[in-house]
Amino acid sequence: MLGLPNLLSLLRIALIPFLVYCLADTGPVSSLLAAGIFFIASLTDYFDGYLARRQGHLTLLGTFLDPLADKLIVMAALVMLAAGDRWPRVPAWMVIIIIGREIAVTGLRSMAAGEGLVLPAEQLGKYKTVFQMCALHGLLIHYQYGYIDFHLAGMYFLWIALALGVWSGIDYHTKVARYLMAKQHSDTASFSEQSHHINV
Repeated sequence: MLGLPNLLSLLRIALIPFLVYCLADTGPVSSLLAAGIFFIASLTDYFDGYLARRQGHLTLLGTFLDPLADKLIVMAALVMLAAGDRWPRVPAWMVIIIIGREIAVTGLRSMAAGEGLVLPAEQLGKYKTVFQMCALHGLLIHYQYGYIDFHLAGMYFLWIALALGVWSGIDYHTKVARYLMAKQHSDTASFSEQSHHINV
């Protein structure tokens, strides 16, 4: 059985076409619908992790599906915000850096896992996620309501998320590089010691 947490992750992926469809329209109603869809997706992200931990239902499929669903819906939203017809758009270079950071960190985690190093989520990465979620909700709403310019507010949050994302990405790479260098040094020392015993 898939289990409820994995079903919630699949629901998050299933919401992506509806999000893209709403963002293809530039009107305020479609923008609110897109923000609502993204909010529902954010709730499923919280509850699938909460339920998996509470039920002790941590599966290999879940560890794959949960981050995949997160990245897919965030990337879909960012690409549509940068390439859509609404003005002002999110700068494409910011989207490229954010998506590139996600791909690089994901690849780094896989490489580190292959070397026996598990990279837990750092506080910087968690802060980045919070600011990024706030930014995307504002950017999806887009229009001004009352005294709040949601696009402008979203851009402020996105700038902070971008800075934290780059910072945490560099931090991840530095830690893995240090671990691999230490491991290589240890392996070299061990090999030299074995060679010495053989020669003796």
